[in-house]
Amino acid sequence: MTTSEPSFVWIWLPGASEPVVCGRIDAVVGEVRFTYAKSYRNRSDAIALQPDDLPLRSGSQRPPIGLDAHGVIRDAAPDSWGMRVILRRLHGERATDPGELDLVTYLRESGSNRIGALDFQDSPTDYRPRDSHGTLAELVVAGQSIANGQPLSKELFDALAYGTAVGGARPKAVLVDTSGDAPRELIAKFSVSTDVYPWMEAEAVGMELARRCGVDVARTELTSAAGRDVLLVERFDRPGDRQRRSVLSSLTLLGLNELAVQHGSYVELTDVIKRCFDDPTGTMHELFRRIVVNVLVGNTDDHPRNHAAFWDGEHLALTPAYDICPQPRDTGESTQGMKFGVDGLNASNLEACISAAAVYRLDPASARAIVDECSAVVHDSYDEVCRTLGVSDATHSLLWSKAIANPSVFYPFDSGNRA
Repeated sequence: MTTSEPSFVWIWLPGASEPVVCGRIDAVVGEVRFTYAKSYRNRSDAIALQPDDLPLRSGSQRPPIGLDAHGVIRDAAPDSWGMRVILRRLHGERATDPGELDLVTYLRESGSNRIGALDFQDSPTDYRPRDSHGTLAELVVAGQSIANGQPLSKELFDALAYGTAVGGARPKAVLVDTSGDAPRELIAKFSVSTDVYPWMEAEAVGMELARRCGVDVARTELTSAAGRDVLLVERFDRPGDRQRRSVLSSLTLLGLNELAVQHGSYVELTDVIKRCFDDPTGTMHELFRRIVVNVLVGNTDDHPRNHAAFWDGEHLALTPAYDICPQPRDTGESTQGMKFGVDGLNASNLEACISAAAVYRLDPASARAIVDECSAVVHDSYDEVCRTLGVSDATHSLLWSKAIANPSVFYPFDSGNRA
């Protein structure tokens, strides 16, 4: 069965400030197929939407076996929070099953200011962005209303729905800050009244500690609106002058679907890095540092959706790190979301990281130097980071030696212990 209407895919090519149509998607028997437009294939500056799986050729292209859509298309779709908002907007307060709508509907109903350089339109010739804006306070209140199952005005539903094509499970929206000399495009992440964990404060601390440890991270700012904590994340896929950068998740680079997310590994990602990335050695050293920081700050949610790369049609390069959030933790030893060593090693342990050094083209001494450096930074700067960010005393106590610098990450590691 095919959907009655195709959706046309538009792209901002590298360096361009306006989009061009590049193809169409069609839902056919439970999968979304992509076809490049002839006009796009004839362009001298046309690029493949993603390496390997979507070559720049004619004809309808089916997604790889095991996927319901090509990864670059799935990356542009809203995640669980955005799906929830769109479902409520279209079907009312009682709608709860995201499966009531298909992927193409979610792509067409979400906003145009999505992650990366794609958008989805009804027309192949007339581009009309779907944008609607509310104030930060209005969006926070609207997010709380959605979480509580309360009704919203059409204007606020539009503002939330058009700002939810940025992935993630928690409430968020896109914003444009025009208060400075140049507009800043931001993602705003909200806390809600039902939270029993200080998610926004925790992520602000995790991101700042990572930055001080030498990780290339997205810029963040902890603020509040309507009585709720808000984390503002500056978008790295918007370089300015109305340009957009193509971004591919590690899930896409690894060829995995959402149900196989637990099978993604850093080890497999290094294979892609060696083959397709600029500066593979430097990239793997950066990746190792990110793994070490994730272990130190207790971010065990480092799954393939939380890593991504810029794509310019020829090369891949890591995006700044994002979603480095210390996770709730009352116990000792834990495991990372992605395996980082051979034989499935994923223990949240610094000695385990060092044992995997060769995977990242590091010798043990160099790996230990990175571990020692990052450990010292986390230990020495934690109090100052919390103070500078304005983190509450309760959160300061909650995170330290539990999520962040948990004693178990410093335990000796038995190299024969594998997950």
